[in-house]
Amino acid sequence: PHDKIEAIRMAGAIHDIGKISVPSEILCKPSMLTDLEFCLIKNHSEYSYEIMKDVESPWPLADIIRQHHERLNGSGYPQGLKDANILIESRVLAVADVVEAMMSYRPYRPALGIDIALSEIENNAGILYDPNVVSACLKLFREKGYQIT
Repeated sequence: PHDKIEAIRMAGAIHDIGKISVPSEILCKPSMLTDLEFCLIKNHSEYSYEIMKDVESPWPLADIIRQHHERLNGSGYPQGLKDANILIESRVLAVADVVEAMMSYRPYRPALGIDIALSEIENNAGILYDPNVVSACLKLFREKGYQIT
């Protein structure tokens, strides 16, 4: 429905707002992160939730944002949620976030490209990522010619 699409659009625009609480030296570090540094970065979902939890919205934006690193098998963070306990909006955002992250340059690695990103979500459909969301994403890129520029 249009309402869920608008919620995903809004959450997508602000989902990493909590990274403002992570020191830039860690976010921009060109080498491997220590366990402590990785833990600080992983906390950005909770920081985002804390920033957004009292913001009035017709959608559960704070929860959508908090859950965007959750995975179907419970291996995600910050809450270790599984399957239907993860909001559908968060499951969509998770796939979009992974594809965008893998396609983008990071200080510690070059951009990996769309083929590797799509293989990641395809190989982990039903394990880490919602299979219906993955199917829709693959269709957009492989059949509809969608591109991220």
